[in-house]
Amino acid sequence: MNWDDEDLMVYKVVINHEEQYSIWPADKENPLGWRDAGKQGKKAECLTYIEEVWTDMRPLSLRQKMAQTGAED
Repeated sequence: MNWDDEDLMVYKVVINHEEQYSIWPADKENPLGWRDAGKQGKKAECLTYIEEVWTDMRPLSLRQKMAQTGAED
């Protein structure tokens, strides 16, 4: 059985302090250190949203450090 085929759960997109994204069941309290990113829906919708907005996979702290040292890209 493929669980993704039968997944009727509503998810929300969450983001942490490093601007990393994940999905979480919408009816559950966010895990510690994560906040709502403003998107809710079926799993595929949430994953598509993450794919569109999370264009730089580097953690925020690394991006900031690289910007300070002039090592961007």
